[in-house]
Amino acid sequence: MFTPRAFAETDLQWLDALFARDAFITLLTTGDDGLPELTRLPVLYRRQGQAIELRGHWARANPQSRRDGLAKVLVDGPHGYVSASWYPDKEAMARVPTWNYAAAELRGQLHRFEDTDALAAVVADTGDLYEAKVGRDWQFEPQRDDHRSQLRGIIGFRFVVDTVQLKMKLSQNHPVANQQAVIAELERLPSPASHELAHWMRRFLDAPGTARD
Repeated sequence: MFTPRAFAETDLQWLDALFARDAFITLLTTGDDGLPELTRLPVLYRRQGQAIELRGHWARANPQSRRDGLAKVLVDGPHGYVSASWYPDKEAMARVPTWNYAAAELRGQLHRFEDTDALAAVVADTGDLYEAKVGRDWQFEPQRDDHRSQLRGIIGFRFVVDTVQLKMKLSQNHPVANQQAVIAELERLPSPASHELAHWMRRFLDAPGTARD
């Protein structure tokens, strides 16, 4: 992922925030034909200091479920259009429209598994996490034959992260007055996505240690 220095971020709190926002990733591997293959899927995220691991599962019929080894994961954050007309200093400097966003690219090692207990744990943990988010209480019950039989249709994986590339393109290459103006304009738009982007921009601007022009 091309990341100019102005937008590169190393504080892993922002990776935590991206996964807390939406742990629905793009998993990239190389197919038998040498071309990229990808799967969109939810994962379970865990970080302890610099150690990061993702867990998830594929449908057994997915060709990617045969992959082990080097892989990439793309994590999406909020994004949106920024008009050059929003900048207070638009007459003083050459300004152009742009697109603000937050995203991450993770590189690491993919380890597939078919152990029934490990598969059951992934399905149960995923269900528990997302059922709580929607206020429901469905549970995977591994002791039930009809639940456990479903595990035959999936392959599990662990993705152990080697490197993290965080890109926070949130107008921090502009003077603070421009950043604040963009936030205000995004907040005035009717789109919830624009409001979310404004919220992230404000969080980033106010974060201790965040570099600003």
